[in-house]
Amino acid sequence: MGIETSVDHGGSEASFTSAIIAIEELAKIDPSVSVMCDVHNTLVNTVLRTYGTKEQQDIWLPQLAGSKLGSFCLSEPASGSDAFALQTRAQKDGDDWVLNGSKMWITNSYEAEFFLIFANGYKGITCFIATKDMGVQIAKKEQKLGIRASSTCTLNFDDLRIPAANVIGGEGKGYKIAIEILNEGRIGIAAQMLGLAQGAFDKAVPYTYERKQFGQPVGTFQGMAFQIAQAAVELETARLLTYNAARRKEEGKSFTKEAAMAKYWASVVAQRVSGQAIEWAGGVGFTRETGIEKFWRDSKIGAIYEGTSNIQLQTIAKFIQKEYS
Repeated sequence: MGIETSVDHGGSEASFTSAIIAIEELAKIDPSVSVMCDVHNTLVNTVLRTYGTKEQQDIWLPQLAGSKLGSFCLSEPASGSDAFALQTRAQKDGDDWVLNGSKMWITNSYEAEFFLIFANGYKGITCFIATKDMGVQIAKKEQKLGIRASSTCTLNFDDLRIPAANVIGGEGKGYKIAIEILNEGRIGIAAQMLGLAQGAFDKAVPYTYERKQFGQPVGTFQGMAFQIAQAAVELETARLLTYNAARRKEEGKSFTKEAAMAKYWASVVAQRVSGQAIEWAGGVGFTRETGIEKFWRDSKIGAIYEGTSNIQLQTIAKFIQKEYS
Protein backbone atom coordinates (compact mmCIF):
# COMPACT_ATOMS: atom_id res chain seq x y z
CA MET A 1 0.00 0.00 0.00
CA GLY A 2 3.04 2.24 -0.24
CA ILE A 3 4.76 0.89 -3.32
CA GLU A 4 6.35 4.18 -4.46
CA THR A 5 6.42 5.72 -0.96
CA SER A 6 9.92 6.26 0.45
CA VAL A 7 11.42 3.84 2.96
CA ASP A 8 11.62 6.74 5.43
CA HIS A 9 7.82 6.96 5.26
CA GLY A 10 7.29 3.22 5.63
CA GLY A 11 6.98 2.40 1.93
CA SER A 12 8.81 0.17 -0.54
CA GLU A 13 10.40 3.02 -2.52
CA ALA A 14 9.82 1.08 -5.72
CA SER A 15 9.05 2.40 -9.21
CA PHE A 16 5.79 3.40 -10.85
CA THR A 17 6.11 0.35 -13.09
CA SER A 18 6.38 -1.80 -9.97
CA ALA A 19 3.03 -0.40 -8.82
CA ILE A 20 1.51 -1.13 -12.24
CA ILE A 21 2.77 -4.72 -12.16
CA ALA A 22 1.38 -5.22 -8.63
CA ILE A 23 -2.04 -3.94 -9.78
CA GLU A 24 -1.93 -6.27 -12.79
CA GLU A 25 -0.99 -9.31 -10.70
CA LEU A 26 -3.71 -8.67 -8.11
CA ALA A 27 -6.32 -8.32 -10.86
CA LYS A 28 -5.51 -11.82 -12.14
CA ILE A 29 -7.18 -13.08 -8.97
CA ASP A 30 -9.56 -10.31 -7.86
CA PRO A 31 -9.99 -6.99 -9.71
CA SER A 32 -11.73 -5.53 -6.63
CA VAL A 33 -8.60 -5.88 -4.50
CA SER A 34 -6.58 -4.62 -7.45
CA VAL A 35 -8.52 -1.36 -7.82
CA MET A 36 -8.33 -0.75 -4.08
CA CYS A 37 -4.54 -0.94 -4.34
CA ASP A 38 -4.58 1.08 -7.57
CA VAL A 39 -6.56 4.08 -6.27
CA HIS A 40 -4.62 4.08 -3.01
CA ASN A 41 -1.23 4.07 -4.76
CA THR A 42 -1.55 5.83 -8.12
CA LEU A 43 -3.99 8.53 -6.97
CA VAL A 44 -3.93 9.11 -3.21
CA ASN A 45 -0.27 8.41 -2.42
CA THR A 46 0.89 10.14 -5.60
CA VAL A 47 -0.97 13.35 -4.78
CA LEU A 48 0.68 13.45 -1.37
CA ARG A 49 4.14 12.60 -2.68
CA THR A 50 3.92 15.12 -5.53
CA TYR A 51 2.02 18.05 -4.06
CA GLY A 52 2.02 17.60 -0.28
CA THR A 53 4.20 19.65 2.02
CA LYS A 54 6.94 17.89 3.98
CA GLU A 55 4.78 18.10 7.08
CA GLN A 56 1.78 16.57 5.27
CA GLN A 57 3.97 13.79 3.90
CA ASP A 58 5.54 13.06 7.29
CA ILE A 59 2.12 12.82 8.93
CA TRP A 60 0.12 10.91 6.33
CA LEU A 61 2.38 8.79 4.12
CA PRO A 62 3.44 6.41 6.95
CA GLN A 63 -0.21 5.92 7.93
CA LEU A 64 -1.23 5.27 4.32
CA ALA A 65 1.63 2.78 3.95
CA GLY A 66 0.59 0.88 7.05
CA SER A 67 -2.80 1.38 8.62
CA LYS A 68 -5.14 3.71 6.70
CA LEU A 69 -6.90 3.28 3.37
CA GLY A 70 -7.18 6.34 1.11
CA SER A 71 -9.99 7.56 -1.14
CA PHE A 72 -9.95 10.04 -4.05
CA CYS A 73 -13.11 12.16 -4.08
CA LEU A 74 -13.73 13.98 -7.38
CA SER A 75 -16.92 12.76 -9.11
CA GLU A 76 -20.33 14.20 -8.19
CA PRO A 77 -23.96 13.54 -9.22
CA ALA A 78 -23.71 16.32 -11.84
CA SER A 79 -19.98 15.94 -12.53
CA GLY A 80 -18.86 12.75 -14.25
CA SER A 81 -17.02 12.97 -17.57
CA ASP A 82 -17.14 16.75 -17.08
CA ALA A 83 -15.12 16.21 -13.94
CA PHE A 84 -14.73 19.86 -13.10
CA ALA A 85 -18.34 20.97 -13.02
CA LEU A 86 -18.05 20.60 -9.27
CA GLN A 87 -20.84 21.81 -7.03
CA THR A 88 -19.20 20.96 -3.70
CA ARG A 89 -18.28 24.34 -2.23
CA ALA A 90 -15.37 25.33 0.01
CA GLN A 91 -15.54 28.54 2.00
CA LYS A 92 -12.79 30.02 4.17
CA ASP A 93 -13.72 30.55 7.82
CA GLY A 94 -10.83 31.85 9.91
CA ASP A 95 -8.08 29.23 9.97
CA ASP A 96 -10.42 26.58 8.59
CA TRP A 97 -12.29 25.72 5.43
CA VAL A 98 -15.93 24.66 5.50
CA LEU A 99 -17.12 22.21 2.82
CA ASN A 100 -20.71 21.57 1.77
CA GLY A 101 -21.86 19.20 -0.95
CA SER A 102 -21.63 15.56 -1.98
CA LYS A 103 -19.55 13.12 -3.99
CA MET A 104 -20.66 10.06 -5.91
CA TRP A 105 -19.09 6.84 -7.24
CA ILE A 106 -16.18 7.10 -4.77
CA THR A 107 -13.94 4.01 -4.68
CA ASN A 108 -12.67 2.71 -1.30
CA SER A 109 -14.97 5.14 0.50
CA TYR A 110 -16.72 2.68 2.82
CA GLU A 111 -13.47 1.44 4.39
CA ALA A 112 -11.32 4.55 3.93
CA GLU A 113 -10.24 6.78 6.79
CA PHE A 114 -8.37 9.29 4.61
CA PHE A 115 -10.02 11.34 1.86
CA LEU A 116 -8.72 13.71 -0.81
CA ILE A 117 -11.68 15.99 -1.54
CA PHE A 118 -11.89 18.40 -4.47
CA ALA A 119 -14.15 21.41 -3.97
CA ASN A 120 -14.83 24.76 -5.66
CA GLY A 121 -13.91 27.96 -3.86
CA TYR A 122 -13.22 31.61 -4.49
CA LYS A 123 -10.02 30.90 -6.47
CA GLY A 124 -11.26 27.75 -8.20
CA ILE A 125 -10.91 24.07 -7.33
CA THR A 126 -8.86 23.18 -4.25
CA CYS A 127 -7.80 19.78 -2.94
CA PHE A 128 -8.28 19.06 0.76
CA ILE A 129 -7.20 16.30 3.15
CA ALA A 130 -10.02 15.07 5.36
CA THR A 131 -10.40 12.14 7.72
CA LYS A 132 -13.55 10.21 8.50
CA ASP A 133 -13.61 11.42 12.09
CA MET A 134 -13.90 15.05 10.90
CA GLY A 135 -17.48 14.27 9.91
CA VAL A 136 -17.32 12.78 6.42
CA GLN A 137 -20.72 11.13 6.00
CA ILE A 138 -20.69 7.78 4.17
CA ALA A 139 -24.11 7.47 2.57
CA LYS A 140 -25.43 5.04 -0.04
CA LYS A 141 -23.27 2.02 -0.87
CA GLU A 142 -23.91 1.07 -4.47
CA GLN A 143 -24.95 -2.45 -5.49
CA LYS A 144 -23.02 -3.06 -8.69
CA LEU A 145 -22.72 -5.45 -11.62
CA GLY A 146 -19.05 -6.14 -10.90
CA ILE A 147 -16.10 -5.35 -8.62
CA ARG A 148 -18.58 -5.87 -5.82
CA ALA A 149 -15.90 -6.28 -3.15
CA SER A 150 -14.70 -2.75 -3.94
CA SER A 151 -16.86 -0.23 -2.09
CA THR A 152 -18.45 2.57 -4.13
CA CYS A 153 -20.39 5.08 -2.05
CA THR A 154 -21.99 8.50 -2.01
CA LEU A 155 -20.34 10.93 0.43
CA ASN A 156 -22.03 13.92 2.01
CA PHE A 157 -20.38 16.98 3.54
CA ASP A 158 -22.50 19.10 5.85
CA ASP A 159 -20.40 22.01 7.15
CA LEU A 160 -17.34 19.75 7.08
CA ARG A 161 -14.62 21.77 8.81
CA ILE A 162 -11.07 21.22 7.53
CA PRO A 163 -7.94 22.99 8.86
CA ALA A 164 -6.12 25.27 6.40
CA ALA A 165 -3.03 23.10 6.97
CA ASN A 166 -4.87 20.31 5.12
CA VAL A 167 -4.93 22.11 1.76
CA ILE A 168 -2.73 20.28 -0.76
CA GLY A 169 -0.79 22.13 -3.44
CA GLY A 170 -2.24 25.54 -2.63
CA GLU A 171 -5.62 27.19 -2.97
CA GLY A 172 -7.11 26.95 -6.47
CA LYS A 173 -4.57 24.34 -7.65
CA GLY A 174 -6.94 21.38 -7.54
CA TYR A 175 -7.71 21.37 -11.28
CA LYS A 176 -4.04 20.93 -12.18
CA ILE A 177 -3.58 18.24 -9.54
CA ALA A 178 -6.59 16.20 -10.70
CA ILE A 179 -5.76 16.42 -14.42
CA GLU A 180 -2.18 15.25 -13.92
CA ILE A 181 -2.99 12.52 -11.41
CA LEU A 182 -5.85 11.05 -13.45
CA ASN A 183 -3.46 10.49 -16.35
CA GLU A 184 -1.37 8.27 -14.08
CA GLY A 185 -4.49 6.62 -12.70
CA ARG A 186 -5.54 5.59 -16.19
CA ILE A 187 -2.38 3.53 -16.53
CA GLY A 188 -3.38 1.83 -13.29
CA ILE A 189 -6.83 0.99 -14.64
CA ALA A 190 -5.22 -0.33 -17.83
CA ALA A 191 -3.11 -2.63 -15.65
CA GLN A 192 -6.20 -3.75 -13.75
CA MET A 193 -8.04 -4.60 -16.97
CA LEU A 194 -4.97 -6.35 -18.37
CA GLY A 195 -4.63 -8.51 -15.27
CA LEU A 196 -8.36 -9.26 -15.30
CA ALA A 197 -8.21 -10.44 -18.92
CA GLN A 198 -5.14 -12.57 -18.19
CA GLY A 199 -6.86 -14.09 -15.16
CA ALA A 200 -9.89 -15.13 -17.22
CA PHE A 201 -7.60 -16.50 -19.96
CA ASP A 202 -5.56 -18.48 -17.43
CA LYS A 203 -8.69 -20.06 -15.95
CA ALA A 204 -10.44 -20.94 -19.21
CA VAL A 205 -7.68 -22.13 -21.54
CA PRO A 206 -6.53 -25.13 -19.46
CA TYR A 207 -10.15 -26.28 -19.26
CA THR A 208 -10.38 -26.33 -23.07
CA TYR A 209 -7.55 -28.87 -23.18
CA GLU A 210 -9.18 -31.05 -20.50
CA ARG A 211 -12.73 -31.02 -21.88
CA LYS A 212 -13.13 -33.49 -24.75
CA GLN A 213 -15.84 -33.65 -27.39
CA PHE A 214 -15.88 -35.74 -30.57
CA GLY A 215 -12.75 -37.52 -29.36
CA GLN A 216 -10.47 -34.49 -28.90
CA PRO A 217 -9.95 -31.53 -26.54
CA VAL A 218 -12.30 -28.69 -27.49
CA GLY A 219 -9.39 -26.23 -27.45
CA THR A 220 -7.72 -28.05 -30.32
CA PHE A 221 -10.57 -27.48 -32.76
CA GLN A 222 -9.49 -24.80 -35.19
CA GLY A 223 -12.42 -22.49 -34.45
CA MET A 224 -11.56 -22.30 -30.75
CA ALA A 225 -7.79 -22.56 -31.21
CA PHE A 226 -7.82 -19.45 -33.42
CA GLN A 227 -9.92 -17.55 -30.87
CA ILE A 228 -7.43 -18.43 -28.15
CA ALA A 229 -4.52 -17.35 -30.34
CA GLN A 230 -6.24 -14.04 -31.18
CA ALA A 231 -6.92 -13.40 -27.49
CA ALA A 232 -3.26 -14.05 -26.66
CA VAL A 233 -2.23 -11.44 -29.25
CA GLU A 234 -4.71 -8.91 -27.85
CA LEU A 235 -3.45 -9.52 -24.32
CA GLU A 236 0.10 -8.85 -25.43
CA THR A 237 -0.85 -5.62 -27.24
CA ALA A 238 -2.64 -4.39 -24.09
CA ARG A 239 0.39 -5.29 -21.98
CA LEU A 240 2.80 -3.46 -24.28
CA LEU A 241 0.61 -0.33 -24.40
CA THR A 242 0.32 -0.32 -20.61
CA TYR A 243 4.02 -0.86 -19.95
CA ASN A 244 4.95 1.73 -22.57
CA ALA A 245 2.76 4.36 -20.91
CA ALA A 246 4.36 3.52 -17.54
CA ARG A 247 7.83 3.73 -19.09
CA ARG A 248 7.17 7.16 -20.58
CA LYS A 249 5.83 8.40 -17.25
CA GLU A 250 8.95 7.20 -15.45
CA GLU A 251 11.23 8.80 -18.04
CA GLY A 252 9.52 12.17 -17.61
CA LYS A 253 8.10 12.14 -21.14
CA SER A 254 4.56 13.13 -22.09
CA PHE A 255 2.25 10.15 -21.63
CA THR A 256 -1.33 11.49 -21.79
CA LYS A 257 -2.03 9.97 -25.20
CA GLU A 258 -0.30 6.71 -24.32
CA ALA A 259 -2.23 6.42 -21.05
CA ALA A 260 -5.51 6.98 -22.91
CA MET A 261 -4.57 4.35 -25.49
CA ALA A 262 -3.62 1.82 -22.83
CA LYS A 263 -6.74 2.41 -20.75
CA TYR A 264 -9.07 2.27 -23.75
CA TRP A 265 -7.59 -0.83 -25.34
CA ALA A 266 -7.07 -2.78 -22.12
CA SER A 267 -10.75 -2.26 -21.22
CA VAL A 268 -11.79 -3.48 -24.69
CA VAL A 269 -9.56 -6.54 -24.39
CA ALA A 270 -10.80 -7.26 -20.86
CA GLN A 271 -14.43 -7.39 -21.95
CA ARG A 272 -13.65 -9.38 -25.08
CA VAL A 273 -11.34 -11.98 -23.55
CA SER A 274 -13.38 -12.51 -20.37
CA GLY A 275 -16.53 -12.91 -22.49
CA GLN A 276 -14.85 -15.43 -24.75
CA ALA A 277 -13.45 -17.28 -21.75
CA ILE A 278 -17.00 -17.96 -20.57
CA GLU A 279 -17.84 -19.43 -23.99
CA TRP A 280 -14.67 -21.54 -24.08
CA ALA A 281 -15.71 -23.16 -20.79
CA GLY A 282 -19.24 -23.75 -22.09
CA GLY A 283 -22.08 -24.26 -19.63
CA VAL A 284 -19.80 -24.46 -16.60
CA GLY A 285 -18.32 -21.08 -17.55
CA PHE A 286 -21.75 -19.51 -17.19
CA THR A 287 -22.05 -20.76 -13.61
CA ARG A 288 -20.23 -19.39 -10.60
CA GLU A 289 -18.38 -22.67 -10.12
CA THR A 290 -15.27 -21.65 -12.05
CA GLY A 291 -15.23 -17.92 -11.24
CA ILE A 292 -14.76 -17.06 -14.93
CA GLU A 293 -18.09 -15.21 -15.14
CA LYS A 294 -16.94 -12.88 -12.35
CA PHE A 295 -14.10 -11.61 -14.54
CA TRP A 296 -16.63 -10.67 -17.22
CA ARG A 297 -18.84 -8.83 -14.71
CA ASP A 298 -15.79 -7.03 -13.33
CA SER A 299 -14.59 -6.05 -16.81
CA LYS A 300 -17.44 -3.70 -17.68
CA ILE A 301 -16.35 -0.95 -15.29
CA GLY A 302 -13.11 -0.53 -17.26
CA ALA A 303 -14.98 1.30 -20.00
CA ILE A 304 -16.51 3.70 -17.47
CA TYR A 305 -14.40 4.82 -14.53
CA GLU A 306 -11.39 7.16 -14.57
CA GLY A 307 -12.56 8.40 -17.95
CA THR A 308 -15.02 6.57 -20.21
CA SER A 309 -13.89 4.90 -23.42
CA ASN A 310 -15.35 7.82 -25.41
CA ILE A 311 -13.29 10.26 -23.34
CA GLN A 312 -10.15 8.20 -24.04
CA LEU A 313 -10.90 8.18 -27.78
CA GLN A 314 -11.52 11.92 -27.69
CA THR A 315 -8.16 12.46 -25.98
CA ILE A 316 -6.35 10.28 -28.53
CA ALA A 317 -8.11 12.06 -31.42
CA LYS A 318 -7.05 15.49 -30.11
CA PHE A 319 -3.41 14.45 -30.09
CA ILE A 320 -3.68 13.06 -33.62
CA GLN A 321 -5.36 16.25 -34.86
CA LYS A 322 -2.65 18.34 -33.25
CA GLU A 323 0.06 16.21 -34.81
CA TYR A 324 -1.33 16.25 -38.36
CA SER A 325 -2.98 19.66 -38.67
